[in-house]
Parts: sequence; structure tokens; C-alpha cells
Amino acid sequence: MRIILLGAPGAGKGTQASYLTKFFGIPLIATGNILRAAVQAGTKLGLTVKALIDQGSLVPDNVMISLVKERLSEPDCVKGYLLDGFPRTIPQAEALHLADIHIDFVVEIHVPDEEIIKRLCGRRVHSGSGRIYHIHYNPPKISNQDDITAEPLTLREDDKQETVCKRLKVYHAQTEPLRNYYRNQFQNNPASGRYIRVDGAKPIEEVQQVIVSELRK
Repeated sequence: MRIILLGAPGAGKGTQASYLTKFFGIPLIATGNILRAAVQAGTKLGLTVKALIDQGSLVPDNVMISLVKERLSEPDCVKGYLLDGFPRTIPQAEALHLADIHIDFVVEIHVPDEEIIKRLCGRRVHSGSGRIYHIHYNPPKISNQDDITAEPLTLREDDKQETVCKRLKVYHAQTEPLRNYYRNQFQNNPASGRYIRVDGAKPIEEVQQVIVSELRK
């Protein structure tokens, strides 16, 4: 079972990816993990990646494709895998296709932008312990104070509305077109795979059940 997981930042991809990989007994292939592993291993590709990161440069598509192909060739991927964070763009998806990397399912976790903003911008953190609260879903006993220390909570830079809106803009511009790319691909050749879209605004357990049910069809 070879799966690509799509969804905007804050859609719940991490939670669902963790559940699905355990449920189906397949590895999670996340680009961040691949990059870190390559750098730590000190391979030729890893040294290339390290040099790019040290320069503050983005890792180009051809290097990412090589890293992904290398990772997918490992024994634990024989029964399948879940790709999270790759492909992000049409050129990356086309490169996967040209590399003969077959995908069985593309699962999109769809959550409206308003809900994404509410989810991310409502988070508050106690910097000393890392405890996370949410002003709507898990509020502290006293507004903006840690329950244990009574110290003030902070809003991380990544959770500020301006930052969240920028991330959503990038997602819609670059990653969202993958929806039509894979839908068209599977419609033209239904035997090649299936596109699944689920409502990520529903409760976590319900989203899990829907995805598993669709994947088992």
C-alpha cells in the first residue's frame, strides 16, 4: 500500500500519518526525516544536502527525488509506505512518475482555511515546559497562564495569523494543484490508483475511520 498524504498546515496530517502507518504496518516517509538521515549518514547525497542547508538554500527537486528513491529502495518499504511532505509540487510528482515510483492512493485531508487559522492561531505555549494549550479546545484554567506555574503563555511565531496565512498561501499556490494532477491521472487510468478526499474538520477518530474504510475498499 503506497500512499501520498496531502493537506494544508494544521490539517492533521501528522496525527493521521502516525495512526495509518501503525495500523497498516508501513513506514512513514517524511521529507524532513529523509534529509536529517542523509546528513547524519554522511552519504554523497547527504553531503550535498548538508552543503545546501548550510548555505541556506532550498534542496532542489532532483536531489529530493534521489533521496526519496534511495529511501524507498530500503527493505522496510517492500510492503508499502506513506509519503508525507512529498511531492509538494507538480514537477516533483512528475519526477516520481518518471522514476517509475507507483502510488496506489492519494489521500487529501481537507480543512477550510478558517478552521486552519482557528486551530493554529489559538495555540499557546508555556516556554519553560513546552506544555501546549489552545484558547478554544484546551484552554488554561486562567486565561494566558500556565496551569502549573502560573507563568505567562506565549504565541509562537509560526502560530501568528500573518505567518499562518502566508503558509496557507504557499500551500494553495504550490501543493494544491497536485489535487487535479492526481485526480486526472487516476480518472484517465482508474486501475492505476485512487484519489480519496476526507473532511479533516471532523473529530480525529472519525477521520481515521473514514480513511481506513476508504483504503480497504
